[in-house]
Amino acid sequence: MATLPEIQTLLGVPRFNWSDPTPWIELEQELGITFPTDFHEIVDAYGSFVINGQLYLEHPAGHLLHDLGTMIRNDLELWREEDMAEFLPSPVGAMPGELMPVATATTGEAVFLRVPDDSASPWRVVVQEFDSLAWTLYEMSFSDWLLAYLKGRDVTLCSRNLAPDGPSWKFLP
Repeated sequence: MATLPEIQTLLGVPRFNWSDPTPWIELEQELGITFPTDFHEIVDAYGSFVINGQLYLEHPAGHLLHDLGTMIRNDLELWREEDMAEFLPSPVGAMPGELMPVATATTGEAVFLRVPDDSASPWRVVVQEFDSLAWTLYEMSFSDWLLAYLKGRDVTLCSRNLAPDGPSWKFLP
């Protein structure tokens, strides 16, 4: 699993550095899951932010205009619609094998974490492309997937054309 220092090497020093677990606890209780540690660490470090003007990640702190809880609730509603559910490999939700939406992209992709089948199984990443209606399962942790994205590897989202001088990020309000 990629570490936060590896992400920071490519993305730069974070300035959000959230330490209060309350927003995570509240969101996880509402959804009935516990997000993977690597996802927590990255979002706690950077807050609600956009990478390369493309990939949007949000923090659960409710005082933020762009908060993870609102994004997840809206996306769960969208992906549960009959005409949208057919474009994913499994239903959205918090049950084992289901997909939890965690990020979006300006280039038309939705990023999900696949809820593990059991406590011994790892979290995985699924990316759905709106333009082709295809999806890809990545047998890697969120931090490994994000690190691959930051390095310009093709993980459905590709930053090569959007970050010719290397990855960049900025806060969302």
